[in-house]
Amino acid sequence: MSKRSKPKSVNNITIKNPFRPGAGHMPPYLAGREHETKEFQQLLEQDTILKNLVLTGLRGLGKTVLLERFKPMAIQAGWLWAGTDLSESTSITEDNLATRLLTDISVVTSSLVVVVKHPKAGFSVVEDAPAPLNYRALKSLYDSTPGLVLDKLKSVLEFVWPEVQASGRRGIIFAYDEAQNMADHKAKDQYPLSLLLDLFQSLQRKGICFMLALTGLPTLFPKLVEARTFSERMFHIVFLEPLKHDETVEAVREPIKKQGCPVHFSDESVKTIWNVTHGYPYFVQYVCREVFDVWVQALNAGKKPPGIPVAEIMRKLDADFFAGRWARARDRQRELLWVACTLPNCDSEFTVQELVENEANKMLPKPFSSSYANQMLASLCDAGLVYKNRHGKYSFAVPLLADFIRRQLEVSNTLVTQ
Repeated sequence: MSKRSKPKSVNNITIKNPFRPGAGHMPPYLAGREHETKEFQQLLEQDTILKNLVLTGLRGLGKTVLLERFKPMAIQAGWLWAGTDLSESTSITEDNLATRLLTDISVVTSSLVVVVKHPKAGFSVVEDAPAPLNYRALKSLYDSTPGLVLDKLKSVLEFVWPEVQASGRRGIIFAYDEAQNMADHKAKDQYPLSLLLDLFQSLQRKGICFMLALTGLPTLFPKLVEARTFSERMFHIVFLEPLKHDETVEAVREPIKKQGCPVHFSDESVKTIWNVTHGYPYFVQYVCREVFDVWVQALNAGKKPPGIPVAEIMRKLDADFFAGRWARARDRQRELLWVACTLPNCDSEFTVQELVENEANKMLPKPFSSSYANQMLASLCDAGLVYKNRHGKYSFAVPLLADFIRRQLEVSNTLVTQ
C-alpha cells in the first residue's frame, strides 16, 4: 500500500517519516485497544477452552496489527502461536485445510523430539527412532491414520497435545487472518470451514487447549454460524471500532515525540485530521504521512510549513484506497449506493425499506423497488462494497465510503438526478 520511507534531511537533521499506512503494518504507536487487549487476556487465562476469538471489523481498523500485538502476549503467558493468512486456496478442499494446519503446527512443534508409532498390518505397531515432531513426522502420522480428513487431523493433534504439555506450554493458539475467505462448497462435497469448526470443538471438549483466533471482515461470524450453529457459543466476538478522539490524538502526536523532530501537529491540525479520518487507524496513518512529507519538504526549502492540504490529500486517498473498489460498481449500483449515503444512518446500518422509502430514491427516474434493491444489494455484497449482518440489515463494507461517494458527486454529475 505504501512506499518505503526515505530519510529526509532538515537543517542538517536526518529524520524519517514515522507513519506507516500499509496493509497490516505495525504503526509507530498503537493507540487505544486497551479494552480489546483485556478481553484477549481473559481468553488466555482459560484452563479449558470455552471461548475462541473472532476479531472483526471493517478494513483499515487494525485487525491484523492487533493480532500481531496479541502474539507476544500469548507467548509470554505460556502459549505457542501458530498461524498465517487464510487464502481462498486454503478453503478449496478439506485436504488443503489439513495441509495448512499441519504446516502451521509443525513450525511450533519441530523443536519437540518424540517417538512416533505407526500401525502395521494386524495388531502390531512400528516404533520409529526418536525424531523431531516436524512436518514430515506429522504428515506421516496423518497419512497412516485411517478414516476421513477429520479423523486424521484429530489423531495428529491429539498426539501433539501431551507433547506440548510435557514442554511446559499451556497450549497452542491457531491464529488466522483474513478468515472470511473460508467457506464450504456443497456442490463439490467439500466442507473445509465446517471441518475446522468440528475439529476444534471436538478437541476442546476433550480438554485439549488448542484455541482458534480468527480475524476477518464482518461477514466472518455469520459464515461461521451458517456453517455450524454451535459457533455462537464457541466464539467471543470482538468488533473493532474507530479510535476515539483522544486515542486519535495519541496516534498523531506520539510518533513524532522524539528529539530533534521539527514537525509538530498543532491542536488545529489534529482537529483537522480527526474530522477527515473519523478515527480510522489506516486513514490516520495515511493523512499524517502525507502531511509530514509536505511539511518536511517546506522546511527543506526554507519555508514555513503550510496548513494541511486536505483537498489534495483526499484526492490522493480516493485514488489509492477507494477508486479500485468504486470501479467494481456498475452505474445502477452506484445509484443505489448514492441513495444509501443520503440516509442519516448510512455510516451504521440501514434496511431495504429505508432505502426504498428514502426521498433520494423517489427522485430517481427509475426508483428502486424492494425486490430490485434486494437483488442489487446482493450483488454489491459480492463486490465487497456492502455486507449484510445476521439481522438482515446492511452496512457499507468500506470505511468512509459515504464520504467518498459525496466527493464523487461534487466533481462529477454522473447521476441523472443532479
